[in-house]
Amino acid sequence: MKKLYFTLFTALLLFSTACSELNEIVLDESLTGGADSTIVESTISPAYALLPDLFLHTKYFALQEITTDEAILPYRGGKDWGDNGIYIALHQHTYTPVHSNVKQVWDNLTKMIAYSVIAINELSPLASSSEEAKVFVAEARGLKAYYNMLMLDLWGLAFKKESPDAKSEILRGEAAVAYIQSEFETALKDLRTNVGPGRLTKYGAYALLTRLHLNAAVYRDPYATNFTFKAADMDKVIEYTDLIINSGQYELAREYFSIFDNDNHTNKELIFAIDQRQELNGHNRMSYFSMSGNFYGNALVQKGNGTDGPGITPDFYDAWVEANGATDPAAADCRFWWERLIIPSDSAVTADQYEPNRGIYRGMQYGLQNTGSQTAFLKTADGRFKIGKIRDWRQAEANAVVNYTREINFTAAGSGYNTGYRVLKYQWSKSSTDGRNKGEADLVIVRLADIYLMRAEAKLRKGNTAGALADVNRVRSSRTARPTVTPQPLTALTTNILFRERGFEFYWEHQRRTDMIRFEKYEGSWTEKTNSDRTKRLFPIPQTAIDGASKTEGYLIQNTGYN
Repeated sequence: MKKLYFTLFTALLLFSTACSELNEIVLDESLTGGADSTIVESTISPAYALLPDLFLHTKYFALQEITTDEAILPYRGGKDWGDNGIYIALHQHTYTPVHSNVKQVWDNLTKMIAYSVIAINELSPLASSSEEAKVFVAEARGLKAYYNMLMLDLWGLAFKKESPDAKSEILRGEAAVAYIQSEFETALKDLRTNVGPGRLTKYGAYALLTRLHLNAAVYRDPYATNFTFKAADMDKVIEYTDLIINSGQYELAREYFSIFDNDNHTNKELIFAIDQRQELNGHNRMSYFSMSGNFYGNALVQKGNGTDGPGITPDFYDAWVEANGATDPAAADCRFWWERLIIPSDSAVTADQYEPNRGIYRGMQYGLQNTGSQTAFLKTADGRFKIGKIRDWRQAEANAVVNYTREINFTAAGSGYNTGYRVLKYQWSKSSTDGRNKGEADLVIVRLADIYLMRAEAKLRKGNTAGALADVNRVRSSRTARPTVTPQPLTALTTNILFRERGFEFYWEHQRRTDMIRFEKYEGSWTEKTNSDRTKRLFPIPQTAIDGASKTEGYLIQNTGYN
């Protein structure tokens, strides 16, 4: 299968910045003269092109994770990640129409919808004579539906747009759900099942449709006091998840963290993911973001360090402790921790032996040694790299070390460089030259474990507790690569336990806010967050978009609570 080279789109298309109406100018020549494969691929490429950027640490991740009980990002040391309080506002639900992260995600998604619309319009004339064009039209339509579903999830609206020259129709509630469903269903007719990593397949569309139906109660009435989950929606969830599970095309990974390895492109648990192989210029931000500025992920790269970004909240950590009782989570559940850095008796390793641990980092940290200058790691006489307690060069105290604490908050004491347990879930890129660039792992959008847990939720909401419990335990029991830490079967299941289980399985995977809203937890209290305003379930439409649409009265109306 040929790869889609996303860099081609900059030479072909130029779009205006008036994203609120999604008006675009197409500069390339008409494609109706032939179905050249290169032109076909370059036309679909823009529809996929911004996915890695959307999944940056400061964009979709920030909106989906830092707003929740899972992640918190304080003003580190009073110097780093202050950014005019934008991450504090996200966490405390005080975001406004001028919030920069919210605007960046809005801009990304409106452009991505526009790119998808152009791809559909440019490729449709070729579809009758080119099977490749027909498939790409279906992919572009499915992507348009997915991007609109994200808009609906984040802002409570969708853009119905069929032509680049026409102004979008804004849909909300039931109309938006029905439109997105119809777009997915239309795309399904021509989607394939075997197009390779990074592209939307038939089963990927089924998975996204599953998410749409699972969250439809929220999307129809986002400010409801209690959500009404229709039996028809839950039946659709079960229907689509059955199709995926029974296809035999996917498998639950025996090693949990292999899902997030650098070579995960063919991991059979992945159903839809963002292709991040090197020629596509991916990013390593999901590995770098949480880790200490004194942590280095590759012995051969002296500038490839972390940034002391977010940690997990004490609340989220305590959920792991409470679930496992007297047993430490690292000894009870393989999803919590994977000890990769095996330190020999002489505390020195070769470059290929150096492999950072994965999961949730706690306490004293050990790793590569340097003098704080980022020029060279310390080595033994035979050229091996010295491993020891990581020196914290950001602290003025002599011999300060990196020692992560459970407590993290917005006080001066709770905002230090050592506060909060950290997350390294994706394998650190072996190619990254600065810790941020050249990510190698495909970024997960949906995987098979989610299919089982979504089916479990639908069964539970329909009263089939036994069937739901079996699905949850199927996922838990599948992680057998390290049998001593395979999670033990649950003996009971409630919505609260299922919510907790989703947190354990999908932490740091851009799902927590959506889950919290659906399980009616988003208005709760956790570390540094007490806001119980239901209108914060939706983000404010950026003021720039409102202003840009002002020439058409009533076209784009601000969400409730932000006027």
